[in-house]
Amino acid sequence: MTKIEFFTEDERITGFSVSGHSGYAETGSDIVCAAVSAAVTMAEATINDVCGAKAKVRVKEADARITLTLPVSCDEEESVQACLAGMMLYLCSLRDQYPDNIEVLEV
Repeated sequence: MTKIEFFTEDERITGFSVSGHSGYAETGSDIVCAAVSAAVTMAEATINDVCGAKAKVRVKEADARITLTLPVSCDEEESVQACLAGMMLYLCSLRDQYPDNIEVLEV
């Protein structure tokens, strides 16, 4: 199962962590993992490359985990929060379609 955690503080999304494999299909054919990976990649690129937020990104391939942590403040805070909120909504929708393969939490 893929576990997605969104970190919040005072109604601000401060980052996220995605770990595990969905188990929907074999590696390379798993549409659920592909959808999650695409959302994570788009969010990271938007936050760092488009908005210039300089979020810290850590990848642990051995654990199949990626974590993104925002700085305390961003110049494009509204855009960054909109991106993260959209990512959360998309992943919750995906979770509703594949409840045995994805877990989404706010922590």
